[in-house]
Amino acid sequence: MSESDRTATVAAFAAPDFAALADRYLAAWNETDAARRRALIGSTWTESASYVDPLMRSDGHAGIDAMIAAVQQRFPGFRFTRVTPVDAHGGNLRFTWELAPAGAAAVVVGTDFATVAADGRLQNMTGFIDRAPEGLA
Repeated sequence: MSESDRTATVAAFAAPDFAALADRYLAAWNETDAARRRALIGSTWTESASYVDPLMRSDGHAGIDAMIAAVQQRFPGFRFTRVTPVDAHGGNLRFTWELAPAGAAAVVVGTDFATVAADGRLQNMTGFIDRAPEGLA
């Protein structure tokens, strides 16, 4: 194995697992138990993190938790699912997700772009609504 191959192999193992981070992020959106959701938020987001999309904005763990709880109240029984691979470079990532009731077609589709902090947690997330029912976005 050449030196460049060894360096690439070491870098691949040292790089954050962006797919796991995106899935943990969506798991927080899907978690209805408040204590488990707050634990997921703490392991996924930095304390000073921010989220913004065309419909809402929140800052910090408490703000993100309240925002997620409000979305769950508006869409009871719906689940977020990642539908694309995570595309990443440097400390940035993007992926597309769907929101749907169990076993049904997606009602909302969006793409999220994030900045990942040095500790591997989300620092900023910007969401875009790609498709939604009339009047939602």
